[in-house]
Amino acid sequence: MDLFQQIASNKRKSTALLFLLLVLLAGFLGVLGGAYGSWEVGIVVAVVVSVVAFLVAWFGGSSILLTISGAKEIQRTDHPQLWNVVEEMKIASGLPHMPRVYLIEDGQPNAFATGRDPGHAAVAITTGLLEKLDRDELQGVMAHELGHVRNFDIRYAMLVGVLVGAIALISDLFLRSMRFSGRRSRGGGKGNQAQAILMVIAIVFALVAPIAALALRMAISRQREYLADASAAEFTRNPAALARALQKISGDPEPLEVANRATQHLYIANPLRLGGDRASLFATHPPIQDRVKRLLEMAYEPRFQPKIAGGAS
Repeated sequence: MDLFQQIASNKRKSTALLFLLLVLLAGFLGVLGGAYGSWEVGIVVAVVVSVVAFLVAWFGGSSILLTISGAKEIQRTDHPQLWNVVEEMKIASGLPHMPRVYLIEDGQPNAFATGRDPGHAAVAITTGLLEKLDRDELQGVMAHELGHVRNFDIRYAMLVGVLVGAIALISDLFLRSMRFSGRRSRGGGKGNQAQAILMVIAIVFALVAPIAALALRMAISRQREYLADASAAEFTRNPAALARALQKISGDPEPLEVANRATQHLYIANPLRLGGDRASLFATHPPIQDRVKRLLEMAYEPRFQPKIAGGAS
């Protein structure tokens, strides 16, 4: 499967994932409504929550992510080399607009891209990345991030992130409310059997839904990292540079203070590194060793070999 077929495949998978998450959210709120006496109210609430979540993500998602990450926008005069590298990769990727460029004051080398489309994109880079990577490695990381922009991964990350967050928040609020309502209702003895069964189903939903939503998101997120790596190799014609950058990033001992569970999937390498670099159902990224291996294998492909000047006489 070539790069453009992979991009098309990921878009189809993303659409299916968004649909599944919306069904999960609607089903969960519908069951909650039935448990409290009205399926209809639950479905209406599900629609309202989904619309509000979508609007927040679409119009303010990237600003929220950049703000909670401590990112500050810069211009060409603030850091000419970084700006030039981003501009070079913007041209190589064929993007129509220059993304906004942000710096995060943190010693861990890392970076991420965000926005709703290539016309409203931003890249954020830590100061540690600038200090610890050479120019070719920095170019590889920026190419990876602009690969996410070109492949519309940034839109997927925002929308899915908000939906998963909404499911987790509603589940948490429901379980918390159960503690208090349970204490107050011990002496009442009211409620019919059907509602009691629905309440049990709602509790199971509240426990399982956030886990299922997270697993769905992570499964496609991992494939997108491979695709962005391949896109970076295409833009730079130098897969080995990104491979070196990933090794440096993964081997750096400094923590990324501004990262959290809500933003960890955005970065080129998991900044929290929970559970090490092992592959698992809930891993936000593929193992670094696997990504490096794939990139180094690409480096030996004829299309990435330097052409010898002079040619035939």
